[in-house]
Amino acid sequence: MKKSFAVIGLGRFGGSICRTLTDEGMEVLGIDVNEERVNEYAMIASHAVVGDTTDESVLKSLGIRNFDHVIVAIGDDIQASILTTLILKELGVGRVTAKAQNDYHEKVLRKIGADHVVHPERDMGKRIANNMASSNVLDYLELSAEHSIVEIVANGKLSGHSIIDLDFRKKYGLNIVAIKRGEEIIVSPQAMETIAVNDILIVIGNDNDIDRFKKKVLA
Repeated sequence: MKKSFAVIGLGRFGGSICRTLTDEGMEVLGIDVNEERVNEYAMIASHAVVGDTTDESVLKSLGIRNFDHVIVAIGDDIQASILTTLILKELGVGRVTAKAQNDYHEKVLRKIGADHVVHPERDMGKRIANNMASSNVLDYLELSAEHSIVEIVANGKLSGHSIIDLDFRKKYGLNIVAIKRGEEIIVSPQAMETIAVNDILIVIGNDNDIDRFKKKVLA
């Protein structure tokens, strides 16, 4: 069943979400106070309107509570972001994801009921830094303040050994949840699975354990 989304704020972050959701065949309403941005997305989103989302009557007139998911992607105006999120929750929107500028902004958004808060610049910075720090780390996804998933290219220290030989869980506190081998994806690999050069290991664990593993095995 096709889901409906409203994206408030059509800057780089919100615009990217709007394009991607539309490409996925979702119904998307784009909203921004800037008429030029709205005109840009008028031919991309299902609908695009100019509107001040800090005005409750504007959100009501758009039937905002009928959308499955609303993304508050407002850029530098923290006050507008907070007020919009507050109104959305008061109107009974089921799921609200909000973009935070900093940790204080995130705390406020969570206090007023945002279901999910993202830090796109900070999170992308972490991913890029991790990728730059080690040529064997392809991607890095933060799951929580202390746990992450990383994609690691198997090097000579890992290849030719089975998972049980490497004893990942005991030595490093990490779990290999999948292995990408060319076009093949091995989900929940068995302990006797032998790792080959250029296998991509999908590893989950505590950030400290991941760092320890990278220094000891990937350095």
